[in-house]
Order: sequence, then C-alpha cells, then structure tokens
Amino acid sequence: MKVVVSIVEGDGEVAALPVLLRRLSAWLSPDAHISIPQPIRVRRDRFLKRDEEFRRFLLLAAAKSGDNGWILVLLDADDDCPAELGPEILERARGSVPHSSVSVVLANREYEAWFLAAAESLNGHRGFAFESPPNFEPERPRDAKGWLGERMAGGKYRETTDQPAFSARMDVEQAFRLSRSFRKLCSEWSKYFA
Repeated sequence: MKVVVSIVEGDGEVAALPVLLRRLSAWLSPDAHISIPQPIRVRRDRFLKRDEEFRRFLLLAAAKSGDNGWILVLLDADDDCPAELGPEILERARGSVPHSSVSVVLANREYEAWFLAAAESLNGHRGFAFESPPNFEPERPRDAKGWLGERMAGGKYRETTDQPAFSARMDVEQAFRLSRSFRKLCSEWSKYFA
C-alpha cells in the first residue's frame, strides 16, 4: 500500500484534500491500494520563506510516507504564477528529501477555484446557486471564496465545512476540463498511481 502525505496551508484543505484525493483515486486509479492520512498543515509564508521550517515539514512528510510513499505539496498560488513558483518549490523540496517522491501543485489562485471550475455540478448544494456567465474563467477571480459566498444562501462560504463538502460533491471531470491547475494535480497523481 502506498501512502500519500500532503502538505497544505489551510484548515479547509486539511479536511477537504483527503476527500478529493480519494475521489481522484477512484476515478484515475481504482485498483490502487492507497492510504491518505490527514495532511500536514503549514503557514504558507513561513513554510516558503524559512528554510529550516521548509526542511522540517518535508522531513516529517517523508517519515510519514515511508520508502514507497508520495509527498504532495499543495498550496494556493494566490498572485504568483504556478508555472514559475511550482518548479522552484519542487527543486527545494527534492533537495530536502532527495530519497522521496515529491510533487508540488499550486492551485491557481486558490483551492476554491476548482469549485468554480465544477460550479455547475455544485449548483443547489449547500445553498450554492450558480448561473454560468458567458466566457467564465474559473481560475481568474482573485477571491474564489468570496465569489462562492456571494452565491450561497446566507452569503457566506465556510472553508472548514463547505470545502470538504464541495470536494465530495464536485464533478472532477468538469474541473479537469476547465481548470489547468486541477489538471496538474491529476497528472501528478497519474505519475505515481496510473
């Protein structure tokens, strides 16, 4: 059995990412035997800017994943370019844990952009109402959480409860078609589990 240990930055991702990864497993590699423990939560700026902290968390992930596991670093790109920052983080990570399999995925702009990509499939779930605007680009809005909140009953998106629920419900194929950063997650998954 392979172990997938994730490093994430938000409380919502701690609960949501294992749900999403199990769904990817069922979709992309249904015969694989994979264990997905609770992710390791970091503070993005401290993790990226403090070498000792960066190395410490990667060593922890490597110890948890074992010799045959995979480390997935999943962060929000925010205003950074995923195609530029991702390889930089990956190079640093491989330097910290050269004996481990590591991938870095940056959700463009944030994890919730994947919900925007699959918004049609989430319509009516948890009070979310979606009407597809023309020429909608799911990875363009800077504040995907706010965008979701504006379309939810009560006007608020709650990261720690809505993020896992939406991860369980979203159409992963729709997200794959409409989100480049989600396709990156899927391609990294397939490298290790196809």
